[in-house]
Amino acid sequence: MAKMNDEMKALLTSAMWVLATADSSGVPNAVPIHFNSILDDSRLMLVDNFMNKTIANIQANPQVSVSVWNSSSGYQFKGTASIEISGANYELGVEMVKEKPFDPKGVVVVEIDSIYLTTPGAQAGSKVE
Repeated sequence: MAKMNDEMKALLTSAMWVLATADSSGVPNAVPIHFNSILDDSRLMLVDNFMNKTIANIQANPQVSVSVWNSSSGYQFKGTASIEISGANYELGVEMVKEKPFDPKGVVVVEIDSIYLTTPGAQAGSKVE
């Protein structure tokens, strides 16, 4: 299990997240995720409001990637996703979207297995954790 450092967490709190999945045949799917949270040093949470294809992909193949970046740095977090439709994490997701005109269907929790640098330069693509 990989752990995020403070620089990674700071980027996660300020940047848009993109969640990438693949179905059982390997066909990729990537979607931007607006409602998200860092649960702890090795877990991310993404709120499922409209993730029909994404959820089907996770059920078939739980290996996912979350990418975040800004104008000067970026990271890719690879891990195993699970879907939660009740419990504390789900309630956190409900709280996050309470001012919006929709109710979350669930949350996706990603246990981070590895972290890669996506910052432009010679080290891009290198594993950092």
